[in-house]
Order: sequence, then C-alpha cells, then structure tokens
Amino acid sequence: MIVVVGSVLLWLTLLVLPASFFDQGQSICLSQLLLHRACPGCGITRACMHALHLDWAQAWHYNRLVVVVLPLLAWLWAQEVWMQMRYLGWVAAKAHE
Repeated sequence: MIVVVGSVLLWLTLLVLPASFFDQGQSICLSQLLLHRACPGCGITRACMHALHLDWAQAWHYNRLVVVVLPLLAWLWAQEVWMQMRYLGWVAAKAHE
C-alpha cells in the first residue's frame, strides 16, 4: 500500500512544484563533476519536469531523450502500481479460461 500511495504522492508533488524547480543548483552528474562534460543523461530530470508541466520546448532543449524516458518511466510506474493494487486485492486478477 505504501508503494501505491507513495508513488501517487510523488507524482502529485512533482506536478505541484514549479517546472523550474530543478533548473538551478549544482549538477550531481559524475561526468559533469569529474570530466566537465555532459553525458547523454544530463538534463533529463529538468526535461522530465518541464514535460510534466507541458512545457515541451524547454523539455526538448534540456534533453531530447525526454520523448523516450518520460513515457518509459510512466509505463514502469503504472505497471508497478497495477501489480501492487492486484497484490492488495484492490483489482481482481483475470481468471484463466
């Protein structure tokens, strides 16, 4: 139950926060910190945050992989929530014929 409620609260929190919430601050990317170079994942957090707020131009600017990563994250999240809901008995499992 914690997984279901916690993940819904996480998504709601990200929607309530402003799109620019992660735009400032120091990078935690090891490639940026050690090599001073951007990696393929640099900016994906900011891109996902802007995409969640439907600011597609800014999301695309931060990282173009957002069109792959965000739907994949949403699908994985939905799959986990569905499995947890079935485990808790909130949703009936299909009977095999």
